[in-house]
Amino acid sequence: METLKGWHSLHGYIVVFMFLTTISKGSTCKAPSSPQCFRSNTGETIYRCEWSMNTTKSDVTFDLYFNETKFGGIKKTWTLLNEEQLIKYRSVDIWVKAHVGNSSCTSTRTSVVLGHTVKYEAPQNISMSWLNNNLHLSWTAAEKHPAIAEIRFRRYERPTESWENRLITINTTDETLMYQVIVVNLLKHSAYEVQIRHQSNQPNISPLWSDWSSVVIVPAELEEEPEFNKTTELVNGTRKLILTWKPMPHAAAVTGVTYSLKDTKPSYGCPCEKERHNITTNSHVAYVSYSAVNFLFFARNAAGYSPPATIQVPAEPAADLKTCDKTLLDEKLNEKTCLELSELQNGDSRPENKITITAKKKKKQRKQIRKSMRDCVRYVYFEHRCDGGKPTVKTCIFYQKECVPLREPQDFIAFGETHSSVYLSWKAIPSVDQRGFLTHYSLCSVKISSQDESKECHNISASLLKHHLEKLTPGAKYNISLAGVTRVGEGPKATVTINTLPEKPVNVWWSFGLLFVFFLISTMCTFILKRIKNKILPPVPIPVIQEFTSHPTESQEMLERKEEVDELTLHQLHPEGKSVPEDAEETAVLAGEWDDGTDEDVENVRGDSGMSGGTSDECLNPGSALRSSREGEMTDLEQVDNEIAMLIYRNGLVFDVKTDSP
Repeated sequence: METLKGWHSLHGYIVVFMFLTTISKGSTCKAPSSPQCFRSNTGETIYRCEWSMNTTKSDVTFDLYFNETKFGGIKKTWTLLNEEQLIKYRSVDIWVKAHVGNSSCTSTRTSVVLGHTVKYEAPQNISMSWLNNNLHLSWTAAEKHPAIAEIRFRRYERPTESWENRLITINTTDETLMYQVIVVNLLKHSAYEVQIRHQSNQPNISPLWSDWSSVVIVPAELEEEPEFNKTTELVNGTRKLILTWKPMPHAAAVTGVTYSLKDTKPSYGCPCEKERHNITTNSHVAYVSYSAVNFLFFARNAAGYSPPATIQVPAEPAADLKTCDKTLLDEKLNEKTCLELSELQNGDSRPENKITITAKKKKKQRKQIRKSMRDCVRYVYFEHRCDGGKPTVKTCIFYQKECVPLREPQDFIAFGETHSSVYLSWKAIPSVDQRGFLTHYSLCSVKISSQDESKECHNISASLLKHHLEKLTPGAKYNISLAGVTRVGEGPKATVTINTLPEKPVNVWWSFGLLFVFFLISTMCTFILKRIKNKILPPVPIPVIQEFTSHPTESQEMLERKEEVDELTLHQLHPEGKSVPEDAEETAVLAGEWDDGTDEDVENVRGDSGMSGGTSDECLNPGSALRSSREGEMTDLEQVDNEIAMLIYRNGLVFDVKTDSP
């Protein structure tokens, strides 16, 4: 019996324990929040009911109640219900019951009119732009009716700052279906973080605030156009365009910056010349044809575009281009071939004057293009063939039809006239007025003074702008004309009148000047040659012979004294065995007669005695002179080898003259 009582008491403890365990499990269920049921706009027929619950259990289920109507077995914190299942325009009580294991908990009850409850979706596709220091925001409208937006923002560079909120009433239009608001008094040079939520502003509506949008970063405004550098290189029939530019400021590039190249005349572009978008680096390489190309280059960030920078790539100079020998204007083109014709005005082919022919244009269209081309107009013909984005180009000059030049050569002047020639210069005819290929210039001259003179014409190369006209008549008047000539004919003439200088006689003073210069040059040359000769062949030095100078008084006395000549006796030595000739006495007598000569004879003899030693003794001795005059009679004395001594005694002086007989 006692054993039975113990068993009953144990069973009672087990029941109490299980009851307490159940109560403890039930105590872990925390009630969910009150549900919200709404439509996303006033025209929507699907209602969304949502609530929240703080739990980590995975086996939680929910029951949603509309008065006594139950929607059970919901495994998420939201559900979608069709309006046909609900009471829309009467107040109903709604609540949620959560089931966690064997326990459950219920939210508070809320009375609502479902037909008046609207909650917009969170703003999406937000776009932004700056207008001075005002930020313009726009996003997709929930419906056409007005609404209220709440915008909060803070500086991107200062993430610890608190949010600043602003409520703005917004409207929409039937055209855009976009909500647009303007947040004033911001700094366009700074970046911002922005969030938006909105709700309906219609009467008889119980609006709910939408969820906040995701954080949107608004970069600073791109105020200046990109600063770029441009270089071009000729590469295999095309031009390599290299662009580099400076990066944008950091505040404007927080969300990234992209760059774009846009052709200003896309309809004129060839198939291989396409626009370039979304360039993310600070450099770009493009290949363009030889024709003129204009691009708009701009930067873009999330807040808008920078002012565009114009990139002009002029056509390659057409001055050295040749005439087109063959074109594809009348032939069928393939898809990768493009023809381009640009009117050449003042040496410049511009994009607005382009005519483009592609394979897409039919034969009839091409004929119309040919008819629209003007005669007498110079075109630059480009032939583009796209090969990997690099157009290969054929370039030449083309005329639909040539004409004679419309104008004469410009600024035709004459200068530097002489008696037989004159210099001429001019400027080329503008390319617009040439209206054809200049083959040459025609230069003609005619003398005005004579009616019989014929006109003389010369052909001058079309590349020349100067000419020296020669073989003119001195002192004459000429009319000179110049005209450009094409294949069709000669154009208008430019004329100028000149007077050649008359011939002048040779200037006498000029001749004297030339003679003086010649004499001066000859003297200088002689002097220089003499100096050179002295350097090469120095003169032989002459020995110095000191002269005896007597006392001045004695010399004067000697000059004043009268010279006297004493008797002269000649002695001749005879070898032994030989007799004295008979003429000896005669010699003595002649000598005595010589002594009676005048002083002038003596002076003459003295002067002769002062000559160099190279003179003979006969010049010194009068006796020898007499003896020489009779040499023909003294044949027998020539055979005598005796030394003859002759003494001359004058005023106490004895002169000894020795001669060697031959």
